[in-house]
Amino acid sequence: MKKAEKLKKVVILDNIRSVYNVGSIFRTSDALGIDKIYLCGCTPTPTDRFGRARKDLAKVALGAEKDIAWEYVKETKEIIKKLKKEKFQIIAVEQDKKSINFKKIKPKYPLAIVMGNEVGGIDKKTLNLCDLIAEIPMMGNKESLNVSVSFGIAGYQIFGDK
Repeated sequence: MKKAEKLKKVVILDNIRSVYNVGSIFRTSDALGIDKIYLCGCTPTPTDRFGRARKDLAKVALGAEKDIAWEYVKETKEIIKKLKKEKFQIIAVEQDKKSINFKKIKPKYPLAIVMGNEVGGIDKKTLNLCDLIAEIPMMGNKESLNVSVSFGIAGYQIFGDK
């Protein structure tokens, strides 16, 4: 686990319901060199309420949950406000009338990406706290992608090899 380094790349998971999506995001975050993941609201954590490792999350994360620092935060808005005070650029990945094509994002570090609930997305009040809203254009009949797939696509474009 990365310690003592100043955080530069973080992920905020806002009320992600599926433990498998969370495990997948941990694994992709490891590939991207993410420093920390904030798990907010109902998002499952790598350990249960008794402090035991969650085998279902670990199966998908393949150990990344042990390598990446993580923290549970009840309210997504609170961690966004804290990171903004630390001069983080906050980018939400969401479909919204204010969103821009994710390929046009010019990231500034330190940087946080916010990923939202699989059904309802990111709450409007939370979106309003973000600096930018990035959208992955959909070219087929479906309106959206799975949240872990969206994170992989947006994460590699936005964080890239920085």
